[in-house]
Amino acid sequence: MQKSLQKKLYAMRDSGAIVSEALELCRRLALPGVTTASIDAKVEDLIRSYGAKPSFKGYGGFPASTCISVNEVIVHGIPGKRKLLEGDIVGFDVGAFLGGYHGDAALTIPIGEVDEESRQLMLVTWKSLKAGVAKAQPGNKIGDIGSAVQKVAEKAGFHVVRDFTGHGVGKKLHERPQIPNYGRAGSGATIKVGDALAIEPMVNVGTVAMKILPDNWTAVVYDGSRSAHYEFTIFITEDGPEILTPHNGPGFD
Repeated sequence: MQKSLQKKLYAMRDSGAIVSEALELCRRLALPGVTTASIDAKVEDLIRSYGAKPSFKGYGGFPASTCISVNEVIVHGIPGKRKLLEGDIVGFDVGAFLGGYHGDAALTIPIGEVDEESRQLMLVTWKSLKAGVAKAQPGNKIGDIGSAVQKVAEKAGFHVVRDFTGHGVGKKLHERPQIPNYGRAGSGATIKVGDALAIEPMVNVGTVAMKILPDNWTAVVYDGSRSAHYEFTIFITEDGPEILTPHNGPGFD
């Protein structure tokens, strides 16, 4: 691997490690009765304690360091006074910028005991992420990733979100290419050694239709059904994808 790509990889490992730690902090803090704002504040403190910056805070005007999306919220939930409740599912999306590069990852977890449909939604979305990552091989196409994600989700009877995609990530939080979570295998840009990709399936129980709430950020499933979201930042090496933001997904397989 070229020295410039090695430098990029080493820097992104560092930012990715902070993101992984932040997500595990979210997992520990996410208990019934806890407010989403209190979790966000502790995540920001953690990120800054490493000399890093929260990638999301101020990005396009987003007011927080963590996107916290509960139940029917697909992505971009703004932390606030809402308290988590037993039976909720909650998605955490975190980014950190260190050494000139971003890391970006997300997970959805249950709050206490959840219904079986929610459990299956999380499990299937998690499996769809792993299926997409497995297709992120040098010489494959971006469409191979989306096709793999879509097959896992739809085989289980769920619906892949089409209004949001994965993306390249690096010196900028969002770079080319876009990575849809659906599509045709063999289509799209060729995946190359040195690419850094944020793969992030978002999967709904009900319709694929969504709407944005009046805060101009929070995206919710139109029919009010639940949504799950998992994301890894990966780096493409000669041997395949290296996951830079590892986590344990929903915490069960």
